[in-house]
Amino acid sequence: MRILPLALALSLVSTMLLAADATDPVKEVMKVTEDNWNSNESDWKFIFDKEPLARLFSKRFQAAYAEASKHPAYDTENNEPGDPFGYDVITSSQDGCPLKDIAINPAPAANGMTDVTVTFKMWTCIDEAEVKDSTSEVHFDVIEEDGRPVIDDIHRVVENERDSVIEEMESIAKGE
Repeated sequence: MRILPLALALSLVSTMLLAADATDPVKEVMKVTEDNWNSNESDWKFIFDKEPLARLFSKRFQAAYAEASKHPAYDTENNEPGDPFGYDVITSSQDGCPLKDIAINPAPAANGMTDVTVTFKMWTCIDEAEVKDSTSEVHFDVIEEDGRPVIDDIHRVVENERDSVIEEMESIAKGE
């Protein structure tokens, strides 16, 4: 009889461990990004709105965003903080096509961080073959915070160089 409660407890623990996958916040960000680019007719959803920002991103990222938001890319109503970017941070663009061939691949965790690589084609509606077939690459640093995986930084890769959204927000906050 003691084996059954122990088996149930182990099953519950393993289910909880599987539920908190390092790719979960990345999948959600990419789903919103994909939906945004799929149609011009739907309302744009911001991955940095209050609720997803608090749920999907680390406290460090949230703090950097709060400071950068004091310098919005566009004028806001009532001089309240606004989006500091003025472009889609994931695609690094204001223009684009529906995203295709999205692949999400986590590397093994190291030093408390999982590097989740996302690749996708974003210029699929362009006639020029070289542009149409180009692949974009974005890396997400995912850490565990308060018992759940959260995004701690985002790195876009261009010509084998990785940038940092955290560093960009820190520059914006400084007025640079």
